Amino acid sequence: MPASEPQRSGESWRELVRHWLKFNAVGALGILVQLAALFLWVDVLGFQYQLATLLAVEAAILHNFAWHERWTWADRTRRRPGGLLGRLARFHLAAGVISLLGNLGFMTLLVGWWHLHYLPANLLAIAGCYALNFAASEWLVFRD
Repeated sequence: MPASEPQRSGESWRELVRHWLKFNAVGALGILVQLAALFLWVDVLGFQYQLATLLAVEAAILHNFAWHERWTWADRTRRRPGGLLGRLARFHLAAGVISLLGNLGFMTLLVGWWHLHYLPANLLAIAGCYALNFAASEWLVFRD
């Protein structure tokens, strides 16, 4: 390991893995929220897919933040309970921007240019934003 790179203890690696596993569980539920909202706004309410994508992503962002706050990173948020609004702002600035801009960009490419159906295209968009969202949440939003 390079001298400039900090070493992680066994406990911190376990904590990172625990957060990652919980992040994935919350994310799986968030995908369902996002796809259901997208379907509702496009097929039921007739919204244009790009506006519907933004609304669906925002629904998933709020859903995921609530679960991350209370479960994924609860070990950290319990130690600093007063920072809820700050964490919500950081979540929107980090993971939210990644998700909103990433999903909109992917959806424009996949649906608008390549004419894929909007639901599978949205799954690809979510996958494209996944790793950046975890990194932003772990090291920026819910940092210790």
